[in-house]
Amino acid sequence: MSELVGIRRESDVGIITLNNPPVNALSPAVLQAVEAGVQSLLQDSAVRAIVLHGAGRIFSGGADIHEFQKITSGEKQRGGNFLAFLKQVEDSLKPIVCAMHGTAFGGGLELAQACHYRVAAPGTQVGQPEVKLGIIPGAGGTQRLPRLAGVAKAAEMCAVGNPIPVAEALACGIVDRIIEGDLVQGATAFARELVAKGGPPRKTCDLTDKISDKEANAKIIAAARDAARKRAPHLVAPMKAIDAVEAATQLPFERGIHREAELFRECLFSEQSKALVHVFFSEREVSKIPDLPKNTQTIPIKRAAVVGAGTMGGGITMNYANAGIPVLLKEATQELLDRGLATIRKNYAATVQKGRLTQQQMDERMALIQPTLNYDRFKEADIVVEAVFEEMELKKKVFAELDKVTRPDAILASNTSTLNIDTIASATSRPRQVIGHHFFSPANVMKLLEIVRGKQSAPEVMATSMALARTLAKVGVLVGNCKGFVGNRLFEYYHNEAQFLVEEGAKPEEVDAALAGFGMAMGPLAVIDLAGLDVGWRIRKEHKHLVRPGQRVPLIEDRLCEMGRFGQKTGAGWYRYPEGSRTPVTDPDVQKLIEETSKSASIKRRTILSQEIVERTVYSLINEGAKVLEEGLALRASDIDIIYIYGYGFPAYRGGPMWFGDTEGLDRVYQRVRQFHKEHGDHWKPAPLLQQLAESGRTFAAYDKAKAAVP
Repeated sequence: MSELVGIRRESDVGIITLNNPPVNALSPAVLQAVEAGVQSLLQDSAVRAIVLHGAGRIFSGGADIHEFQKITSGEKQRGGNFLAFLKQVEDSLKPIVCAMHGTAFGGGLELAQACHYRVAAPGTQVGQPEVKLGIIPGAGGTQRLPRLAGVAKAAEMCAVGNPIPVAEALACGIVDRIIEGDLVQGATAFARELVAKGGPPRKTCDLTDKISDKEANAKIIAAARDAARKRAPHLVAPMKAIDAVEAATQLPFERGIHREAELFRECLFSEQSKALVHVFFSEREVSKIPDLPKNTQTIPIKRAAVVGAGTMGGGITMNYANAGIPVLLKEATQELLDRGLATIRKNYAATVQKGRLTQQQMDERMALIQPTLNYDRFKEADIVVEAVFEEMELKKKVFAELDKVTRPDAILASNTSTLNIDTIASATSRPRQVIGHHFFSPANVMKLLEIVRGKQSAPEVMATSMALARTLAKVGVLVGNCKGFVGNRLFEYYHNEAQFLVEEGAKPEEVDAALAGFGMAMGPLAVIDLAGLDVGWRIRKEHKHLVRPGQRVPLIEDRLCEMGRFGQKTGAGWYRYPEGSRTPVTDPDVQKLIEETSKSASIKRRTILSQEIVERTVYSLINEGAKVLEEGLALRASDIDIIYIYGYGFPAYRGGPMWFGDTEGLDRVYQRVRQFHKEHGDHWKPAPLLQQLAESGRTFAAYDKAKAAVP
């Protein structure tokens, strides 16, 4: 057999082993080898049953995602080979038992469903996560799963995409038995039990008990559609998945398979799926640093310390505790320290109340957090993260202190969101150990960690930071050092444009509604209310010397801050928040302030449509992103996409701002940027890279590919 698949016989049971590390992806070569193995065992008269299992950590992660790209690019056609093979498996006269461990996802679970019986090791998870790539199960998953698990569970699994634990899989009928001890031995014994009982193997496609109640099915499908509309109003695939599950309740199996194939193809060739596949690969690409060899030594992080117990410091501390790393948490006063610890405890308690954490787990994590008012134990720390106010002199003071109280080999990281890492590093005697770790608020929730390299940041410090991001369950993206780095540098243009639109005639709620309609998690003005207007106010004061003569600057937010309107924390910002509510309420006083400010600045107000709002805000990200690429501050356009999806709520189904620019057409984007430059000033000056790509008919994706090909 192929080395991708092993085959052996233990007396009267044939055993097939998937061996395609790391996730036993079902590539065409693997499927061909499995099919050959099944056929050979079916023809072997000594074999009375077959067990299929996976080598390594998991049974199978499903299809090779690269195959989807080949199909959508026209490189190859999607054949029916997998479906035909699954029918052969299901039609086998010898019982076939699938033995699952670790995970059985996507095509891996579809293969398991085509087998006659399924057993699993404790701790196994099963799922149909295809919807997260903008597609639906395409190898019978939407037709067999309802027959095994029932319509409600199948609709949930296919439309939401989250895995379920083995105990739940057993309870709903996906798994027939949980095997304690050696999985293959247990599965082999189970197979022999089936042979001893006699009778034909149970075919999933023939099961009808769980899909026979038409009235109940109609109610379940209607409820699933309502839930999908609320949960993911912009997404196509969840509704298509529900349509396919519904087909299983209304059509004979073979016609249901045909309907599933139609819906799968519609999803596969959609722009949403292409974007989500782009995000899938981009998230993995960010770990590849051209000038950082894979074998670069990393520093073991066994203990950490955080300076500052405010909103960011507390969230960062929770990340370390969540990862099982003991962490010192320092504040200047007992009052601030107590307040920070109370917030951490409150956050954990809320998670316990939601059932996502046990009380014991909360207690264990709280025990890992060691509060302190001094630096006495900081020599124990392998890494220290500074999370004080965004003021350069304060940060330099803290780093000068850290330089004295930590080990020479300790990493000193700043959570600064805008300030120059090299200037901060200059306060120490070891700039090689200094790096930026820009967490995003709330730090214990947001998945992005922007890792900012200084001029002298050591390779092992960068490599450790990238590895640490994974330990902390973050997506780490390495970026260069400039004001705002990559994320906030682009956000400044996006946010400013939103304010300019308000000054020119759009209402705050109209700007936010347009961007929410585009798919952003929140509109830009609501985001600032959540983060706190005072944060940006402080940053603008820090950088006021960088404002060029004649440069247009937004006018409203500084005035809101002068009025003490800092957003949700004060109950008023761009919107009002009555009695501590987080729901924004339009405030006539803000609209009056906007109109008065526009008039005093001689800004002519007009009606602005949502299309212009979206173009001026999102295209500003694309244009500035192109400049960031040219300057080498981002390694790839796809890195910018990941930063914006995981740090700023950009809709993943649009692929990130740079991918969205490609789908819009860079020539169109460039022409609109030229027009905005003419109408609104120098902050819209087109990026040379944008112009080059537009005029040559190329894309940011092609730019990334060409750059990666250079040795």
